[in-house]
Amino acid sequence: MAGLSVVIPTLEEANRLPLLLADLQRWQGELEIVICDGGSRDQTRQVAHLGGATVLDSPTAGRGPQLRWGVDHSCHSWVLVLHADSRLPGYWHHRVKQILNTPQARFSAWSFEFKVDTEARPMLWLLERMVNLRSRWLQRPYGDQGLLIHRQLYQRIGGYRPLALMEDLDLVERLSKIATLRSLNCALLTSAQRWQERSVLMQAWRNARLRWLWRQGRSADQLLRMYQR
Repeated sequence: MAGLSVVIPTLEEANRLPLLLADLQRWQGELEIVICDGGSRDQTRQVAHLGGATVLDSPTAGRGPQLRWGVDHSCHSWVLVLHADSRLPGYWHHRVKQILNTPQARFSAWSFEFKVDTEARPMLWLLERMVNLRSRWLQRPYGDQGLLIHRQLYQRIGGYRPLALMEDLDLVERLSKIATLRSLNCALLTSAQRWQERSVLMQAWRNARLRWLWRQGRSADQLLRMYQR
């Protein structure tokens, strides 16, 4: 079975990273975990080392630059990109193993289903289903759904661009022009924090507005300032 490189961008993730690193230990083959850090001042690096990861300091902070640096410095043919605040389901390794053992799978990119890590609420339930429908029908899974991709396909589209924001949308838009984005048919739990800080409708509207502004030509740096308000 082919080896797997897992690339995780971090910034002050010492509290949430250990759970994800523990989830990754279910992998039974060759596994490389690359933490690409954007200047954390907490214990992120120490936690990553304890979890068996290689820690890289990205020359430029920001999820896009960190992901590009991390993938470029990973070694296996298959790459799994995850956010540090995500949790993998208990059987994730079985599903990914199936993909890696299927020769034709390398011509597609793969993502998890979207699920928020909190008690069921009607608006979150609706959000999860709308996101998963968008991912399947419009070929638009975003970063909090992870990305499993063969290195040849990743290199063919030019990889992640060093964008401060919208690096995931930019990548899948280029990917969908030459490959099919498929579901791994298992859910990746994403942190509920941003959905708890604002109402679900407010956060969804905010995200949609940022994507619209991106398509209107606003720079990633401008959008990042708006996102951080």
